[in-house]
Amino acid sequence: MKVLVLGAGVVGVSSAWYLAKAGHEVTVIDRQPAAGLETSFANGGQISVSHAEPWSNPHAPLRALSWLGREDAPLLFRLRWDPALFDWSLRFLRECTPGRTRANIRNIVALATYSRGQLQALRAETSIVYDHLERGILHIYTDRGEFAAAGEAAALMREFGCERRVIDADECVAIEPALAAVRSLLVGGDYTAADESGDAHRFTQQLAALCAARGVVFRYGLAIEKLATGGGQIAGVVAGDELLTADAYVAALGSYTPLLLRPLGLCLPVYPAKGYSATLALAEDSIAPSVSLTDDGHKIVFSRLGQRLRIAGTAEFNGYNSELNPVRCAALMQRAGTLFPGLRPVGAPEFWCGLRPATPSNVPFIGRSAIPNLYLNTGHGTLGWTMACGSAAALADIVSGRPPEPRFSFL
Repeated sequence: MKVLVLGAGVVGVSSAWYLAKAGHEVTVIDRQPAAGLETSFANGGQISVSHAEPWSNPHAPLRALSWLGREDAPLLFRLRWDPALFDWSLRFLRECTPGRTRANIRNIVALATYSRGQLQALRAETSIVYDHLERGILHIYTDRGEFAAAGEAAALMREFGCERRVIDADECVAIEPALAAVRSLLVGGDYTAADESGDAHRFTQQLAALCAARGVVFRYGLAIEKLATGGGQIAGVVAGDELLTADAYVAALGSYTPLLLRPLGLCLPVYPAKGYSATLALAEDSIAPSVSLTDDGHKIVFSRLGQRLRIAGTAEFNGYNSELNPVRCAALMQRAGTLFPGLRPVGAPEFWCGLRPATPSNVPFIGRSAIPNLYLNTGHGTLGWTMACGSAAALADIVSGRPPEPRFSFL
């Protein structure tokens, strides 16, 4: 079939790769001048099956209340009248029960594990280079209450096949010696050896080049205005003065997907969660982590990308606002300085923020929509990089009329 993929982030480009590999004629449309320039540009860099615990869990409501009014809070809700956020928040609260949390963790672990395997297979097939490391992900805790609560989630993940192993503070330092200076702050951690890290932006651009070599056409600098309909299906994509047509259409526009689909009567509970990052160039004598780390209490991750350190995290619910908040940028740097006093940055940090497409359950939408020739690949939240290859491979199966792996419903 002729397939139009809307969006050239890591999810859209991965979709194009697997669709082309399945034999389809693929064109990708994006408003940016190149691939991976929005939410995929400077994320946390983790391929993290171990992050399968959704934001919506039994501990979340009280934590969110305790953070209200704090400009540097790990999870910040801007209190204002926003019907979309109000509806999303109600759905979020419904997902916070133990039963729903368990079901969501099971689904996220299954998709994320499958996706990590697909990424590894793609890497072996193509020799793609993106500053990746296979040193696992270490979660660290400086609060005993947070550590105890994390143990519950880790046990669930182990039940579903993610080997997230609980360890003491000494083993945390043994795994990542750069933590030695703050050994006294640590109360414990957990470690998932099979997890990875890497530069999502570099991966996306490299994969786009490989797609182009396969015959995928990229139409950059083309803003999508609307989807035209006719006969109960999508008749084309209106972009500028063009009507682009295909047999099938894949909406992979991240947080902007609901805005495109709402005029068609499709209301996706996907809301933008603004995440922040700082990227530091490191001097040769820096004492910096080489294992990817997650500071769970502060919702901040650290990933080594060559001679750079990516510090990323937090979530701000403030609509489609994409302005940098200096308080939240400063919070990233302050925490990095606390945990790694031996960092020796070269030059100023590069700050960035991106709108992550969050569902209330953290489970994405993948598959055929209510409109027969319109497919969805969106709503991955903080796990877009982790789930990109797996959700794209599953989508290509669905478009091709095959049952996807893992075999459960994403819609």
